[in-house]
Amino acid sequence: MHPHTEALEIATFRLLDCTWRTFLRANAEVDAWLQRQPGFRSRRIARRRDGSVVDMVLWDSVAHGTASARRLMRELQGAAIHALIDPDTVSWDIAAVQHVSGEEHDAAEAAEADSLAA
Repeated sequence: MHPHTEALEIATFRLLDCTWRTFLRANAEVDAWLQRQPGFRSRRIARRRDGSVVDMVLWDSVAHGTASARRLMRELQGAAIHALIDPDTVSWDIAAVQHVSGEEHDAAEAAEADSLAA
């Protein structure tokens, strides 16, 4: 089996005085920027019951995710999204994926295991 090289970037934070809809609309600029970044796979945003936000990005590697995070702060420093986030509440980290499960991945692993057993 091949080692996983994917990485999860997870940021949590609270919003300043804005609506959830305003926050989601402001993410359009970030989403478009992410689509152009090397190694970008997907992004998910969730709102917890306490109102805090979880922003998760899947990268093909820790290196791509880390480099993109640095570029984002430089290239999107004037983006509207930054004015909506309480900077004192931001927690950010990126980590290599250690385990994957799901239909697509399980089928690929099963096929690989079958080929190794033959």
